[in-house]
Amino acid sequence: MSTISLQGIIDMHVHSAPDIRERAYDDFELMEAGIQAGARAIVLKSHHGTTMNRAFLVNKHNELIHKQTNNFTMFGSITLNYDIGGLNPIAVESALKMGAKVVWLPTTHAANHLQKYGKSGGIQCLENNRIVKPLEDIFSLIKEYDAVLGTGHLAPHEIEPIIKQAKEMGLRKIVITHPEFWVVGVPKNDQIRYTRDYGVYLERCYAQPMGHGVYRSNLADNLAIIKSVGCEHVLISTDGGQVENPHWELALQEYLQYLSDHGITQQQLDIMTKTIPSMLLGL
Repeated sequence: MSTISLQGIIDMHVHSAPDIRERAYDDFELMEAGIQAGARAIVLKSHHGTTMNRAFLVNKHNELIHKQTNNFTMFGSITLNYDIGGLNPIAVESALKMGAKVVWLPTTHAANHLQKYGKSGGIQCLENNRIVKPLEDIFSLIKEYDAVLGTGHLAPHEIEPIIKQAKEMGLRKIVITHPEFWVVGVPKNDQIRYTRDYGVYLERCYAQPMGHGVYRSNLADNLAIIKSVGCEHVLISTDGGQVENPHWELALQEYLQYLSDHGITQQQLDIMTKTIPSMLLGL
């Protein structure tokens, strides 16, 4: 089997330092790894606020150090956890004006996430099966700036009415955030149906945390869903950056090599790692 190249690759979900928990790379180290791998772009993800400001500085650093000898770009995002006030349209508008490309619904502060870890409280996005008013305002902003909506760590019973109403409001770029993650837990049949009924993308990631520093590989399950829904509906991301997992570029290389070794063609890999994320990021 031939070795898969990362040239031109885009990963829309990577964690780096500074963060509350230890990360394998800081922002500048991740940039260097991306450049060395030949990547086109990475989107920084944080559960604790915004990253478009960090991405801006990374890109300036790249220009100063590498003198425009590469075409790598770091992009930023905002996650609607309590760190930025939850469902906060003012914070979202500021983030989008400053270049954020992805708006993630609540993750570690979602009511579903806390419930799965045996806690109470958390951010609710629905009331009587309709999106709450602040989220309606946020969706309007996402549409205005042509940004990407990620569904975060919501539960399946929340995800469907949210993506339905998002589509009704005219949002074009909707990604179901790692539906294979046990906290999210979207059944396979529903994942298939979401792509058919709503035209959304399934983000399928390298591994998922099972607790106590243990991660479980998603690769076999990812392969199965790609064969079920087709590569046109799948966004390959690593959700990388953990010290417990291989470094970002190694995890991505392993992921793509596994798919290639099991019958996924280079053209199909390019759709999931270049064509779809390029469209989502407006490249």
